[in-house]
Amino acid sequence: MIYDGALNAAILEQMVRGLMDCPLPVIAAVNGPAIGGGMELALACDFIYAAQSARFALTEVTLGIIPGAAGTQNLPRAVGVRRAKEIVLTGAPFSADEALAWGMVNKVCPDDRLLAEARATALRIAANAPISVRQAKRALDKATELDRVSGYAFEIEAYNRTVVTEDRQEGINAFNEKRKPQYKGR
Repeated sequence: MIYDGALNAAILEQMVRGLMDCPLPVIAAVNGPAIGGGMELALACDFIYAAQSARFALTEVTLGIIPGAAGTQNLPRAVGVRRAKEIVLTGAPFSADEALAWGMVNKVCPDDRLLAEARATALRIAANAPISVRQAKRALDKATELDRVSGYAFEIEAYNRTVVTEDRQEGINAFNEKRKPQYKGR
């Protein structure tokens, strides 16, 4: 098999765009090394849970290239520009605990609990009204792309898409009746 860097890069780009554009929340569960493209895939997700033993690095500059799967875009949004520059320009590896302290990882879990904890969070999200989850995710994504006034206008538009749903009425009814809502995505 002959390595075709351009073809592989195009496939990786499509995958990263797919993750970032997914209307449903995506949780990365990192259990082991997430180096280069693996770290970039995790960064393309909505949030990251990591096993205690997970390790991270963007080593591309040590290979004569730069991150090419949105790492230079997603990492500064997670850890700030100064920390992102240090991570990318040194190529040095770092631990799950460091990733947590820097804001890149949401939660560090014992290795044997990682998938259970990520799954529990996914189930908690899935129990919410589907339209509201999608609209909230869209509005949150716009928070880093737009100025605050434009972002708020986008939020109001997204909010208005939720107030007319059957799920909103179900949520109100369930709250008033002190029961768990049964959302239908309508």
